Amino acid sequence: MALLPALLLLLLPLAALAVALATVLLGLPSYDIPPGVNQPAKLRLVLAVLLGTATLGKILEKTGLCSQITFGRYVRQGRKLGVDPKLFIQDLQFNKVPVRVYQPKATSDGRRRGIIFFHGGGWVFGSLDTYEKVCRYLSRESESVVVSVQYRLAPEHKYPAAYEDCLNATIHFMKNIERYGVDPANVIVCGDSAGGNLAAAVSQTLAGRSDLPRLRAQILIYPGLQALDFNLPSYHQNRGVPLLFRERAAFFALQYLNGHALHMQEVLEGSHIPPDMRLKYRKWVSPDNIPEKFKVRGVKPLTPTDFIAEVYETVKRFCEPNLCPLLAEDAIVHQLPESFILTCEYDVLRDDGLLYKKRLEDNGVRVTWYHLEDGFHGIISLYDYCGFSFPAGKRGLDSVVNFLKSL
Repeated sequence: MALLPALLLLLLPLAALAVALATVLLGLPSYDIPPGVNQPAKLRLVLAVLLGTATLGKILEKTGLCSQITFGRYVRQGRKLGVDPKLFIQDLQFNKVPVRVYQPKATSDGRRRGIIFFHGGGWVFGSLDTYEKVCRYLSRESESVVVSVQYRLAPEHKYPAAYEDCLNATIHFMKNIERYGVDPANVIVCGDSAGGNLAAAVSQTLAGRSDLPRLRAQILIYPGLQALDFNLPSYHQNRGVPLLFRERAAFFALQYLNGHALHMQEVLEGSHIPPDMRLKYRKWVSPDNIPEKFKVRGVKPLTPTDFIAEVYETVKRFCEPNLCPLLAEDAIVHQLPESFILTCEYDVLRDDGLLYKKRLEDNGVRVTWYHLEDGFHGIISLYDYCGFSFPAGKRGLDSVVNFLKSL
């Protein structure tokens, strides 16, 4: 550990070269490592690894060896861990959906809480192995049964495949809950990034179900909740901050919806939504609903662009709450369970979380909000990951554990 600062100093010039090379080869915008972010030198190194992976993936794709996405999944897939002395871990299928179940070995005085976890990765990346350390930590530290769900990924499986897998796995778990020693009154859905989107969508769907136990809570970790406006303050303030850039946020949403990223520029500019529909949703998706303190780093108002009907026809399902939960009607939102929302200051999705927090509170839902002032998107997924852990990520993960223990 003592060698890490020296190693970083040696690697930073290579990191800078990798970033510059990737920027040229991939035609990507310039990147920004804000001075207020947690451990900026280490984040620059993470950025170099990510861009190096993307560059090599692009080269492999051009040679026909494999797609850039396939290579990215291979690099991110994680490795198999050994036996955990404190947990029983087994791979199962819930209604044909692969899951991994983590159960504490220690005896319990009563039934445990159950956490259904949906991983992040832009609906394109991520796996049970990728989030193994995060799920083990949640299970051990909160003394809960954790079910990690391997939903189908885009672009091979478009919307609503991921949502349907997460919903079906959750329903199966709730119908067979006593088999796992879980209290049916203490089940929580949880997810980060795209997984936070899926957790919010599943929570909304189950809100009106009388044939299942009511969810105890939902935990949304820097969730992406809308695709109407990629020009909210956080999208411009953090457009070049890793791990998620403004253009990539639109890219992932389009991959999930359509299996390709055509019309990405039109989506970024806002020409994919009819004026009357934009006006309808302005009460929920607007910079006006974001606290002023989050605008001090700058606000770039949406410049009116011509609506393109042909583009709207290809993305009109962006207006479905199962894809963009921020757009759910009040009648659904007010039925939602107690909520925990984690946001990061240096994250394009920050304002999605802030807007949903306001919607929940306006509808009488109790919200615990934890904001990482020095955090960036994806920071929790790096927990104990190849030396790339960040203290702020550990703080965020512990805030989730503390919320769980409070239930």
